[in-house]
Amino acid sequence: MASDEPIPARPRKIHRIRIGLNVLVQVTILLVIAVMVNYLGFEHYRRWDLSRDKKFTLSDKTKRFLQNIPGKARITVFFLPNNPLIDDVQGMLTEYQYAAKGKLDVENINPERNLSRAKELLDKYKVVTGEDLLILDYDGRNKTVKASEMAEVDQGNPMIGEGPRITAFKGEQALTSALMELVEGKKNTIGYVLGHKEPPIAEPPPTAMQAEAMISPIHVLKTFIENENIAFQELSLFDVGVIPADFKTVLINGPQYDFSDREINLLRDYWEKQGRILLLLDPSAKTPKLNAFLFELGLKVNDDRLMAMVKTGIQEVALLRDVQARFLGDNPITKRLADARGIFPGGACSLALEPERVHSANVRLQPLVQAEKGYWAETDYNSSDQAKFQEDALKNGDAIHTIAVSIEKGGSADERVQANSSRMVVVSNATFIQDAAISQDQQALDFTSGAVNWLLNREQLIGIAPKVTQTLIFNLDQNALRNLRWLILFFMPLVPAVLGCVVWWRRRA
Repeated sequence: MASDEPIPARPRKIHRIRIGLNVLVQVTILLVIAVMVNYLGFEHYRRWDLSRDKKFTLSDKTKRFLQNIPGKARITVFFLPNNPLIDDVQGMLTEYQYAAKGKLDVENINPERNLSRAKELLDKYKVVTGEDLLILDYDGRNKTVKASEMAEVDQGNPMIGEGPRITAFKGEQALTSALMELVEGKKNTIGYVLGHKEPPIAEPPPTAMQAEAMISPIHVLKTFIENENIAFQELSLFDVGVIPADFKTVLINGPQYDFSDREINLLRDYWEKQGRILLLLDPSAKTPKLNAFLFELGLKVNDDRLMAMVKTGIQEVALLRDVQARFLGDNPITKRLADARGIFPGGACSLALEPERVHSANVRLQPLVQAEKGYWAETDYNSSDQAKFQEDALKNGDAIHTIAVSIEKGGSADERVQANSSRMVVVSNATFIQDAAISQDQQALDFTSGAVNWLLNREQLIGIAPKVTQTLIFNLDQNALRNLRWLILFFMPLVPAVLGCVVWWRRRA
């Protein structure tokens, strides 16, 4: 008789070896993934600076310089822990090491704790100072950067208990300038042409009376450029038979009088021998011989002024003679300033490029800066006829006018090919580099620095320079102080009181 009871299932065999291998494979895969993630995170990570003033972000110029250092540099830090700059300096050096990609070593020494090591290095570099500092070493050359050179400090008022405070940190400017001097060695010399009523560059002695009145009107630009291992030296074309070969570049800044035939011949000979010239023109000065020299190179300096009409009211318009211009991005000089805007005060004339006329001589012209749309080139610029100005503005249409040009003879049009050539940068405005015209945005400084470095064949140093970090200060008048008092004493306590009443009402309901 058949039984209806189910046959018990045979227990499944446990494959312990298979399970063990499966676990081992899974653990191995997890370890490999963890190692890969850590490797990628260590070698290919990204950094963000979320501070308000980008305090921990190095400038474009500094990064490009560090990436192009041919050798390896070393920085020794001699800072006491109580120095108020220590945190800023340490953070800055961390960014320097990251940007240098292994080309920069940093050693931190506390002179109080490691006295023997500090004495050894101070004796080695022959440094005698009681101030905190950095010692830079490159290829057997060394230089010091003192703490006082890296910041502006307000000593405060000890009578009311105010201690010193840092108002501006300038560590990047000081450190990059010192590194440039060490890496490049000898300074590049720029010949500053005088004799045609150009602005002076001579600085007064520290003890001179009325020193402020004697400061050069381009003092800011001179200091800015000299921080890039460049030296200015006065040059009078009346006193030389040939422009010295030591001058890597010649700067002509807003001559008020024309050059003589002999001076033009000196410039022409210098140009033909692969010379470099930065020429800033004053459109109000009459310099026909200098303009004729430029005309030989395919550049025509027009006898006009760029103007624009701007609305100041519903039916009111004003004539604008200061030129707001845009930097072009398709050339090495202004590539880093692409589409940035700058003001060229005092007026500018238009420059006409005629490249076809000099193409056979292997001369290449390229626009660098163009006036914004709406500017027209007025030939009758001394007139006061507003109706005529408006009529000429309509005739201009959508024409865009150039106010800065680069000229190159010889060499190669390909930026990747390094070849000797003659180079020139011409700007139809000379006041934009003066102290009174340079704004906090410093486009004029960056543009001039880019032009100088292009003329010196230092394309790797063309970039946006570091800006000085300033302390944010609020100035409150009596009305603002009264409003702030009401905000603190009344409105701020009122907010939690209202919230408490709302919560109490809801619970009661």
